[in-house]
Amino acid sequence: MTDGNFVDYVKMHLTSGNGGKGSMHLLREKYNAKGGPDGGDGGRGGHIIVRGNQNLWTLFHFKLKRHYKAEHGGHGSSNRSTGADGADVYLDVPLGTVVRDKETNNVIFEITEHGEEKIVAKGGKGGRGNWHFKSSTNQTPRYAQPGIPGEEVDVILELKVLADVGLVGFPNAGKSTLLSVITSAKPKIGDYEFTTLKPNLGIVEYRDYKSFVMADIPGIIEGASEGKGLGHYFLRHIERNSTLLFLIPADSADISKEYDILLNELKKYNPEMLDKERFIAISKSDMLDDELKAEMRVELDKDLNVPYMFISSVAQEGIMELKDKLWEMLNN
Repeated sequence: MTDGNFVDYVKMHLTSGNGGKGSMHLLREKYNAKGGPDGGDGGRGGHIIVRGNQNLWTLFHFKLKRHYKAEHGGHGSSNRSTGADGADVYLDVPLGTVVRDKETNNVIFEITEHGEEKIVAKGGKGGRGNWHFKSSTNQTPRYAQPGIPGEEVDVILELKVLADVGLVGFPNAGKSTLLSVITSAKPKIGDYEFTTLKPNLGIVEYRDYKSFVMADIPGIIEGASEGKGLGHYFLRHIERNSTLLFLIPADSADISKEYDILLNELKKYNPEMLDKERFIAISKSDMLDDELKAEMRVELDKDLNVPYMFISSVAQEGIMELKDKLWEMLNN
């Protein structure tokens, strides 16, 4: 999937169907000139329904069409015949999609399971036919109910990537390279900041045919929680991950300080992020010899309160050990 095909935020205008009118029909037959009211009810207007689909990874299919309208309910007719219900419109979305009210930005609901269905705009009820209003004092009512109008709503569909492990780090920390080595994903890789502009997902194949999902999130910069850089565009994708893998390059000026900045941005965006399991992988460690690693460990053991590991994606050092550690954290 190319960057241009990954869409994780769309605004939509949705209109459900109106309910059909109830019928005012009076039965008139050859041998029953005054048969009384027999007008049927109107049909229900079509709903707009959001449905989870595990085969989708993006909201790209809504990029060109953002207005949807359901069918109106049919009108009631004679012989107490009820009008047909309007056809529902289904909007298939990837798992992890949040539906918000455009005006208030409040969450209406979230879709997290395959086949899960939620009505976002209800179709109007059909009106009752005149036979409902027959009584001893009004045996030939010549009125019926009109159908109830459908709903017209403006919503925002927002995708939060569902993954087991989220890669967190500054731009150019080596996240895309690690993802390409540890999974079969082929993210864009380059030696400059913000190579990754969209989240990338990959399946990590583990021992005994087991696997888990890892997401490479676009790099964080200081001030991202206030919208700097790519801002909220990517931070929301980290909310879904149960485990956070912080990737910090071995040539960083201060590994501990870099970790604190990353953690602070997550905390300012959503304090609940700090409840997730955390692990630090020090990337590009092939440039370090054993003596330098030993010196760094003394400092890191003193400054860091989270477990860490030296790895190199290019030299394939520590990759299997990293998989073992992540699997252990995911299944604790």
